[in-house]
Amino acid sequence: MSDRLLERYTGRRPSTDGELDGVSEPDGSEDMGPFGWLRGPRERAVMLELRRRDGTVVAVAYGFINRVEFSPIEGITLRCGQDAIRIKGRGLNSEIRPQIRLLQGITRHRVPWVTEADHSSALQAGKNGVVIESIEW
Repeated sequence: MSDRLLERYTGRRPSTDGELDGVSEPDGSEDMGPFGWLRGPRERAVMLELRRRDGTVVAVAYGFINRVEFSPIEGITLRCGQDAIRIKGRGLNSEIRPQIRLLQGITRHRVPWVTEADHSSALQAGKNGVVIESIEW
């Protein structure tokens, strides 16, 4: 497979030793910056870890999420019984790489964690990048 074709479909380039460049987590997920993505097509996360800039972390079982709503203005809202978790930002439903979208990943249990962006990573993401500005619960 040519390097250009590989890069087009995976978003990664082979390094000089033939391995793919990209950041992998020990749990088999790939770091997309604002969120993690489980690589295996049949992989499913049991819980969604929500990470704030201040170090606060809450994990919610995917089994308790009974509704996912998306609005370009309001962001992504996860309904867990009477509770609501709101993920606000920009580009939340845009394709970060071919076939990889945050909203799609949440609905398919492929996202093990999401994290709020700090100021520098929000600037580096550019105009069309995915930026999680806040997570509220």
